[in-house]
Amino acid sequence: MVVRQPRYSKEEFAQRGDLIYQTQIRSQVEAGDRGKIVAIDLETGDFEIDAREIAACTKLEARHPDAQIWIVRVGSRHVRRFGGRIKRTV
Repeated sequence: MVVRQPRYSKEEFAQRGDLIYQTQIRSQVEAGDRGKIVAIDLETGDFEIDAREIAACTKLEARHPDAQIWIVRVGSRHVRRFGGRIKRTV
């Protein structure tokens, strides 16, 4: 198994991923894909979308085996949530 080495610092990784999502991808996926995962290759800007993280990353890696992958959940600031939630009242 090949171990992929990151080519960016954690800060640069996050900045590049968020910038690509906001400027190139968000307008293409927001409407009907809320809650799905977008896997983005930071070097090509290419992406895959799926309901599951692993599936989105696997599809992207099939086309870009050495991809530097950043993941985003459509319509959310977080990919995962840890701990409890406070129920909001409207």
